[in-house]
Amino acid sequence: MFDKEGSFVLQPVFYAIAAAVLYALMTPIAKLLQIQTPPVLEAGLLYLGAGIGMSVIYMIQKGRGVPASRPPISRTDARYVLAMIVLDMLAPILLLLGLTLCSPETVSLLNNFEIVATTLLAVLFFHERAGKRLLTAIGLITLSCILLSLDQEGAFRLSPGAVFVLLACVCWGLENNCTSSLSEKDTRQIVIIKGLGSGSASLILSLLIREPAADPVSCLLVMVLGFLSIGLSVYFYVLAQSRIGAARTSAFYAVAPFIGVFLSLVIFRKLPGRLFWLALMIMAAGVYTSVQDTMTEERMREKAENVSY
Repeated sequence: MFDKEGSFVLQPVFYAIAAAVLYALMTPIAKLLQIQTPPVLEAGLLYLGAGIGMSVIYMIQKGRGVPASRPPISRTDARYVLAMIVLDMLAPILLLLGLTLCSPETVSLLNNFEIVATTLLAVLFFHERAGKRLLTAIGLITLSCILLSLDQEGAFRLSPGAVFVLLACVCWGLENNCTSSLSEKDTRQIVIIKGLGSGSASLILSLLIREPAADPVSCLLVMVLGFLSIGLSVYFYVLAQSRIGAARTSAFYAVAPFIGVFLSLVIFRKLPGRLFWLALMIMAAGVYTSVQDTMTEERMREKAENVSY
């Protein structure tokens, strides 16, 4: 693998793969922890764990004098930060509600609908353009999600759990568009604000709706999972992206849902039906097409930058 300057590198590839594996842990492990933790409380603890963990990393790096590679968040970013907190409170709650009703391997694949939601919202409301290849990818991923959303008992009706997961992806897609202006800001600060803000809001909501309390050990395990699968995953993703570019990093990260499927099948040892395997193949084709589109765009951008020099 080569970086943006054309030099062979290995460490950023490790970071990209680590980001994908850590994120893939969230769905199957969160499913296991739901036995002791109700969904809204679990969502809050996941994000709180990410925020606290990243705060520790931030303080350690600051104490060692490690300079920030990106500018900090400022007051002018307040509306985007607020949108990020609200949407990141709703999305994991919807996701975990869906996880209570769906198998973890189905939820892992349905997470790819975030690509569709992000792109469609960008085209419809933020006036961005999508090429034929990306639209093909959107069509394939959407078809796969439709198959995954059908009732697995054989009836042609939508699964309520799948609807919750798709709504979570819509929230994340909207957040991706609303907070695009924060993409150049310090990622550590973004994860800290997102984690502490969204996590605290979810915990308050859990208290208001009087969810049953979880034991301290389960709460700690959920927070550790949040730090690994949200906080550390995002951190490794950004480290990789800074060396090998967004497209190459996303190519590695795109395997995360499929790793999630594999882990789910290993942990729960329950094989899904034929419809799932058909959806899996269509989803793989859609994700591959999406990655190819991203890679092509980056190559064209790099070529244009080289010509300008």
